[in-house]
Amino acid sequence: MKLLLGLVAAGSLFAAEAPRIVYSKTFPGSRPAFVEIRLERSGEGEYREAPDEDNPVKFRLSDADVGEIFALAGKLDRFKRPLESNLKVANMGMKAFRYEEGSTRNEVKFNFSLDLDARAIADWFERINESEQHLIDLERAARFDKLGVYRVILNLETSYDRKRLVALEQFLPLLDRVAKNDTYVHMARERAAALADAIRAPKPKAE
Repeated sequence: MKLLLGLVAAGSLFAAEAPRIVYSKTFPGSRPAFVEIRLERSGEGEYREAPDEDNPVKFRLSDADVGEIFALAGKLDRFKRPLESNLKVANMGMKAFRYEEGSTRNEVKFNFSLDLDARAIADWFERINESEQHLIDLERAARFDKLGVYRVILNLETSYDRKRLVALEQFLPLLDRVAKNDTYVHMARERAAALADAIRAPKPKAE
């Protein structure tokens, strides 16, 4: 029994100390005006559009994607140093990155950075942001605006073609629902089926 309790305690301690990156962006007038993304080292993530939102959208990144993001955080000293360029540039939204691991809390904020790694990790979280917004739009249209589903899927296709989407599997249940339900217009069903097929069987990368 003591051994079992010790293993449980060790497992709980390991879980508590697992690293996490928390990203937020505040940009009044944009859609959304606030976003927060919490990404665990396991790849599990949560997306919020309000600081006090208690029902976040959950997603999971692939091991390769989350590995690349945490590698970038490592190159940035886990956000221990300033990243703001201090140049006079347009407001691009105040971005905040926080690295959490055990009792460690490192946070940095910037509007615009000249550091290529900072820009790369910001782009990763912008892609997550874009993906979850598409998911929310598709779910809302599938429930309340069946005629608007076609437009939403076209927008989703555009982001897919531009390689701006992550965690692609999260879209499959909704795309399958549209493709198999004849209450949606035929063009929407065709587009949904084609996009779901593309996600399931992506083209091999060129040598």
